[in-house]
Amino acid sequence: MATSIPRAAAPSLIEQRSIDYIPEEERHGSLISQFTLWFGANLQVTAVVTGALAVVLGGDVFWSLIGLLAGQIIGGAVMALHGAQGPQLGLPQMISSRVQFGVYGAIIPLALVCVMYVGFSAGGTVLAGQAIGQLLHVDNTTAIVIFALLIVVLTALGYRTIHAMGRMSTIVGVLAFLYLFASLLHGHDIGVLLSNRHFTPGTFLLAVSLSASWQIAYGPYVADYSRYLPSSTSALKTFWAVGLGSVLGAQVSMVFGVFAAALAGNRFAGHEVSFIVGLGASGMLAAVLYFTIALGKLTITTLNAYGSVMSVATIMTGFGGQRSISNRTRLFFIFLMVGASTALALAGHHAFLKEFSAFLLFLLAFFTPWSAINLVDYYFVTKERYDVPALFDPDGRYGRWNMTGIAVYVFGVVVQMPFIATGFYTGAWVDALGGVDISWIVGLIAPALLYYIVARIRGSDVPDRMILPAEQGAVNQAGR
Repeated sequence: MATSIPRAAAPSLIEQRSIDYIPEEERHGSLISQFTLWFGANLQVTAVVTGALAVVLGGDVFWSLIGLLAGQIIGGAVMALHGAQGPQLGLPQMISSRVQFGVYGAIIPLALVCVMYVGFSAGGTVLAGQAIGQLLHVDNTTAIVIFALLIVVLTALGYRTIHAMGRMSTIVGVLAFLYLFASLLHGHDIGVLLSNRHFTPGTFLLAVSLSASWQIAYGPYVADYSRYLPSSTSALKTFWAVGLGSVLGAQVSMVFGVFAAALAGNRFAGHEVSFIVGLGASGMLAAVLYFTIALGKLTITTLNAYGSVMSVATIMTGFGGQRSISNRTRLFFIFLMVGASTALALAGHHAFLKEFSAFLLFLLAFFTPWSAINLVDYYFVTKERYDVPALFDPDGRYGRWNMTGIAVYVFGVVVQMPFIATGFYTGAWVDALGGVDISWIVGLIAPALLYYIVARIRGSDVPDRMILPAEQGAVNQAGR
């Protein structure tokens, strides 16, 4: 069936679409590109630091590795279920929230998504600036500006370029991590490290939470990067391609972080970039490792920037009922979001960025209930039967505000508060749980069950099949 559909003969290097539906004749790509994008995006220094925390905060090597893998699988499954929506809907991830929250109501999680990803981009920009500064022998401010300009260009080029970045990051990252593992473990007996086992529920659950939260944080934009796949692409195969790429890439990075923290101790914690580059001694190898760190952050920060632009566009078009934005408006949003993250990076790399990062971790509590509601609605309530044109119409099937979805979402956020443990906020029941943050577990299960029960009781206005814009002659092409 899919082979009879015409394909664009000469696709533009610069992406022409934004939040609008991707018609079948413009669909392209393969599942392997989904794997390489997420594998390469996770081979990066922030994932290394996250894995190291499992040991720095008291865990042993063996149970930290097991806990991190368990969390990757749980969180990766949630993340990949969102990614599997892309080929079926042909839309960015967050616009589907209008089904559960209403066209205006979806702005609530969207605004928080924008804040979180701008913040994550700022943190990544600081780390990348350090690597670029050393690589090019320039000061950090200049390096941050150079990095920001690269992000603007790559985000403007869009979908195809981002996937090409994923392939490059995979190749470079695999080679770099092979070298890093060999250098780090040379002269050390891995068996001795793994034989030191002191299982405690608290530290094990901490490791699970670290990696699960890492994966769940991708949920608000993962379908942005699968929406161009042909609609005939198997949802199950998309799930595995996205999930395996993200889980394996993050686990490789975090395993390195665990071993680095266990073997290097204070030489690693707080000096991650210099320690990693130090494994390359000096000269060309050190330059290659600086390049690898910068490339890894370039890939993931471009994902953050692109996703945040999609979210801002979704917010702005919700009020006017537009189905697309022009290329000029898209470019404006790119400068706006990259400019915001760059300003944070420049202002905070000497001061408040650490505290702001704690606030961003707190914000994760606002995305687990969104994820639970979105997945339950898509897979168990509407069962993939969306009215796509109605997503752009405040007076349509989904309305302006869906108070049921919003109420369940608020419940999902509030019910997590006693279980949150961050530098920004710590819940009342955290001490009783040994200081471990289990809010993500509560935030997934409680709103998922409540939303499903309420949806079954109240019923939903669900079409008998998926309604596409082409059926109503409503395909809108941005900038054409």
